[in-house]
Parts: sequence; C-alpha cells; structure tokens
Amino acid sequence: MVSGLLSPSRIVAPPDWSRWLIPPAALAVHLSIGQVYAWSVFKPPLEDALGLSGTLSALPFQLGIVMLGLSAAVGGTMVERRGPRWAMTVSAVCFSLGFLISSLGVALGQYWLVVLGYGFVGGIGLGIGYISPVSTLMKWFPDRPGMATGIAIMGFGGGALIASPWSTQMLDTFGEDRSGIAQTFLVHGVVYAVFMSLGSLLVRVPAPGWRPASMPKQVVKPMITTADVTANNALRTPQFWLLWVILCCNVTAGIGILEKASPMIVGFFSNSATPVATGAAAGFVALLSLTNMAGRFVWSSASDVVGRKNIYRLYLGGGTLLYLGILLFGATGVPVFVLCAILILSFYGGGFSTAPAYLKDLFGNLQVGAIHGRLLTAWSVAGVLGPLIVNAVADAQEASGAKGPDLYAVSLYIMIGLLVVGFIANELIRPVAPKFHEPAKGGDK
Repeated sequence: MVSGLLSPSRIVAPPDWSRWLIPPAALAVHLSIGQVYAWSVFKPPLEDALGLSGTLSALPFQLGIVMLGLSAAVGGTMVERRGPRWAMTVSAVCFSLGFLISSLGVALGQYWLVVLGYGFVGGIGLGIGYISPVSTLMKWFPDRPGMATGIAIMGFGGGALIASPWSTQMLDTFGEDRSGIAQTFLVHGVVYAVFMSLGSLLVRVPAPGWRPASMPKQVVKPMITTADVTANNALRTPQFWLLWVILCCNVTAGIGILEKASPMIVGFFSNSATPVATGAAAGFVALLSLTNMAGRFVWSSASDVVGRKNIYRLYLGGGTLLYLGILLFGATGVPVFVLCAILILSFYGGGFSTAPAYLKDLFGNLQVGAIHGRLLTAWSVAGVLGPLIVNAVADAQEASGAKGPDLYAVSLYIMIGLLVVGFIANELIRPVAPKFHEPAKGGDK
C-alpha cells in the first residue's frame, strides 16, 4: 500500500499544477542533505566528549561522502524507475535515521554507532536525495533545464549556511557534553524528517506529453539529442567518460582551493606588506562558500542560453587563466588573489549543477537521473584527489624550505594541467551515435 502511494502513477500532476512548485520540493531535500558540509561544527565537541582524534571525528563525514557516490551510482536506476516521491521518502528516512542512530550512539558513548548512523545510513540518504529531483526538474523545465537543476543543486551548496549556525546554537543551548550532542542530533533527525517529507509530498511528475505553454517547438541543435539512451548504454559511449573526466578535473581543481582556502591565503601573504589575519581568512572561506552556491545557479542558468559545451569552455578555460593569474599576480595583492579564487569556486559550483543538463542534452531524459548517479563517482575520486594533491605537495615544499606562494606553486601548476585535460575532453564531445539510441515509438530509430 505504501509503495503504491509513492509510485509515479500516483503523483501525475493535474493540468492546472504549477511547475514552479517543483523547485521548492527539490530544495526541501537539497537544503537538508547539504547539512553534510557543516559536519565540522560537531568535530570539536565529539572529540572532547568521546576522546576522539581529529581523524576519527572526520570519519562519519568521509564515509557519508563515499556512500553518497556509491548509493547514487548503484541506486540511480531504481530512483528513475520508482519515481521522485519514493526517492525523496527513502532519502528522508535514511538521512533522518542516520541522525537518530548517531544520537543514540553519543548517548551510549558508542562512537561506532555515529559512524554507522551518520556515515553509512545517512550517506545513503545523501546519495539518493542528491539525484532524486534531477530528472523530474528537467521534465518540468525542458526549456530551461540548466536553471532548474541549478536551483536544486544550489540548495545543496547552501545547506551548510543554514545548518552551521543552527547546529552551533543548539550545542550552545543543550551543551557540548554527550547529553547535549545527543539532543542536538535528535532534533536534527526530527526536523529534517519533517522538512524533507514536505518536499516529497509536494513533488509531482508531468503528464505524458506535457509541455509548458510558453515553450516553442523544439529546434534541433547539434549538441542536443531528440533520442534517449539508457543508463547501461550510456556507459558504453565515449561521451559519458569524457564528461566523467571533465567533472573530475573541474571538481579537483575547485576542491583543492576550497579544502585549504584559509591556510593558503594566509601562507600566500605571510611575508608580504599586507599579511592576512586568521579572522580575515575565515571570512574568505565564507565568501568562497557563497560564491560556490551562487555559481551553481548563475552559470547553470546561463548554460541554457549559451549551451553546455560553451559554458564548460568557460569553467575549464577560464579556470586555467585564473590559476595562472594566481601564480603570476596573486602575491601582488590580496584583491587579485581573492577575485581569482572566488571565480574559480563559482566555476566549481557551476560544474556540478550544469552536469545533469549536459547529460540530458547528450542522452535524453529517459534515465538521466541514473546516468547522473553514475557520473557522480567522478566527484568521489575528485574529493580525494584534490585535497591530496594540495596537501601532499604543500607538505613536501615546506619540508624543502619553501615559503609563501612557493608552497603552492607546484599544486597550482597541477591544477592548471588538470583543467587543460578537462578542456580537451570537452572539445572532443560530439553527439551520441545513433546505435546507442533507444528505438523510437513505432520501431523507428
């Protein structure tokens, strides 16, 4: 009975349903699961209350990101088959249950329950929730798929802006001992369950053959298909793997700065006439987060006008020039460094939100959510690769006696190389060969 209520056939929208109700439904999920970026708020209290090392306190977050990629890749086809309400409900149950299990773990002093709850169970909710509204949004906004996915994925980037002060306030209220942390986790689990459930109740799918009244007749463009490709067939195309390389390179280049933003800006100007204080560095990190969030909407929306291939030329080619700008001119003044960095992070965010629309252009709308889930494995790789490159190289340079900008010069050259590889991969993308297309209705291809 429950599965019937969650099936796609039960949520087909009536003719007068407003498609502008769908982005808020998606945001209800993405703003919630975006809390994962605020995990650092819980690290110091957990370390003090349970006697953990910094490495152990990061484990729930790390496992959560791993499970995000795995569950999105493995569960993508099921999400497409069972529809957005089922997927959003599963996401809400897993993500909220993760907090409740973590609450119990802290209360009992059993940290393995926190890892299991937040990292494993909650991580499944992260992955299913991340991809759940993608294909639905693009079905409702065939005229503006970049804008539609940009709205939702902007919410994921901005979730921490809500969760971080909220979590901090609750820890201040309940206390940072085991009891206070457990109560904070409990409130998170309940509130996110309610908020995400509202999104699942609000979501609808359009009736077969529905098109927005304002949408002109489809104009065939070279890089936009009128056919569909299944998720399994997409993996057999060079286009999918070229996009995988593009996303991995773009994310690696962006996350490398994001992960080490504060020490990087302090180190760049440590021996200059205008050193950057720790407080100012924290403000720089906040600015990068805002830019990352804004880029997800602004650049993805722009891709509807200029085209997906062109916008990735901006992300990758522009990012290359900006990294060169930091190398050549970044140490000459803080404003130059900050301007280059915030633009790089806006391209980082835009790369995430434009990817689903690029997939739709190439593979059609049939199983775009499942294809997107598989593509997100590039994020999992980049999430490890970017920080590893920057930290390992900086440590090696510091050991050799390098200081200031020289600590990061090699890392920046590596990022430039990655962006050039991504740029070349983007240039190689062509329309998908007809042999991978699903037969059209009536048996024709």
